[in-house]
Amino acid sequence: MASKFELNADVKMLVERIGMPLILVSGERVALANAAAKTLLGEHILGEDVRIAIRHPLAVSLLAGRQAGTVAIGGLSSPSSVWELSVQPLDTNWRLIELRDLSAQSDVSRAHTDFVANASHELRTPLAAILGYVETLMEPQAGADPATRSRFLGIVEREARRMQQLVDDLMSLSRIEAVRHDRPDDSVDLSQVTQSAVADINATQSGIGAVMTPESVSHAPLPGDAGQLSQLVRNLIENGIRHGGASEPVSVTVLRDSNTVELIVSDRGAGIEPQHLPRLTERFYRVDASRSRDAGGTGLGLAIVKHIVARHRGQLDISSEPGVGTTVRIRFPAN
Repeated sequence: MASKFELNADVKMLVERIGMPLILVSGERVALANAAAKTLLGEHILGEDVRIAIRHPLAVSLLAGRQAGTVAIGGLSSPSSVWELSVQPLDTNWRLIELRDLSAQSDVSRAHTDFVANASHELRTPLAAILGYVETLMEPQAGADPATRSRFLGIVEREARRMQQLVDDLMSLSRIEAVRHDRPDDSVDLSQVTQSAVADINATQSGIGAVMTPESVSHAPLPGDAGQLSQLVRNLIENGIRHGGASEPVSVTVLRDSNTVELIVSDRGAGIEPQHLPRLTERFYRVDASRSRDAGGTGLGLAIVKHIVARHRGQLDISSEPGVGTTVRIRFPAN
């Protein structure tokens, strides 16, 4: 291939205007790097040997030759980053190097893999219990005893309902994510939705439930999805009852001013250590996994809350103090 490429003003302007990192290499030296490349690799790369400028074994191996090629390299901009490096010869002397950031796609893929693995684990645990007790009941000696049969069937029913709740939450999360970019435009009174949720939960709650505080307003309209807001309120109250103290009800407050509708749900439970707070809305994240499962949680309640808040353009804040309790505040735009 004859040498035909020339690094002129037009080429420099074109390379500089492209947003992704681009590098032009003459021989083994970096002759031109646009702003994105210098931001990523540093200003010092100009005039440097390209194999030193991009210090990665796979990149060095590809750049040592003269052929076109593409490799995926990690840790270029951060330890968890993933980049695709492409090399295209322009003639016998010049090469164009393109760097494409694949970190977002990699994060999505990793999140999807983790989600599938976690969901499979959460479903496998009650399923294994159900199969184990059913196999025991099929044995003549255990299945013939009324007391044993009744006890085992109760466990099977509890584990089956746990699976059903998990599947329901997974489907709910999927439906919410499908419309996460579409802000609702119906008018919903959050105060009425909250009062209804409190009444329904207290009607089915055997112990201490929830109570609306005196400062709550009677009307708090906002643009919203009534079904999703009801689910949000129920998830927060049930979470507070599940992890709150046994002697005091969960307090629920709805406030409103000219620009904002605020929902506050507080419990008097054991509280949460500060290091756990940033991860509470992650799917299947539990501060105490065994306690949460024993209490009937699926690990998806706050993830669902986070997605509903995002769809309604709200702000979610969770504060907690060990030994005092936990408070969840959500602020929605009133208009």
